[in-house]
Amino acid sequence: MSGKCKHGSDEKGVSRRGFLATVGAAPMAAGILEQTKPAPAPQPTKVPEPVKAVLKVNGRSVKVQVEPRETLLSVLREKLGLTGTKPGCESGECGACTVLIDGVPKYSCLMLALEAEGHDITTIEGLMKGEALGVVQKAFVEEDAMQCGYCTPGQVMAAEGLVRANPDPNLDEIRLAMSGNLCRCGVYDHIFKAVRRAAAAKRAGGVS
Repeated sequence: MSGKCKHGSDEKGVSRRGFLATVGAAPMAAGILEQTKPAPAPQPTKVPEPVKAVLKVNGRSVKVQVEPRETLLSVLREKLGLTGTKPGCESGECGACTVLIDGVPKYSCLMLALEAEGHDITTIEGLMKGEALGVVQKAFVEEDAMQCGYCTPGQVMAAEGLVRANPDPNLDEIRLAMSGNLCRCGVYDHIFKAVRRAAAAKRAGGVS
């Protein structure tokens, strides 16, 4: 007799089926062992050191220590005390944090403070003359263009940017310019009237 059985095994060795089963189990065992190894410890994230920045805010140059990751919104509120600029969604959706950058409305939550260096920054506080309201602020009061008031500073800054660029906007232009600022109380009709009143006052010789 040859010593091999009909299933392909010999009397002293391993069957072909047994060999294949052993070889197939080896990677599985290795994978199980790999999964049981402890995960490497997470490495601590290094926070960048603050740097000195000079920001021109409401006509004054101010020196401030700024972390590279800090937004203009947080620096205005927390380091310069200009709390009229409001945090809302902080993702560029609501407009509560609107300020003027070189006269153009911008969301301060989407701008790094360091990006604002070298530019003119105007906040809601910068529209006042002492205790007197600016033209746009006064128009919002006169037209009762607010309810809870939280979005109002951003609305005023968007309106200010519009009437500076366009002294005589029509209703469609006003709606477009104010579309990036949400009012959860829904007083849009009063807001549009306030913008038209402000534009008329500026044309008549009013100033911010």
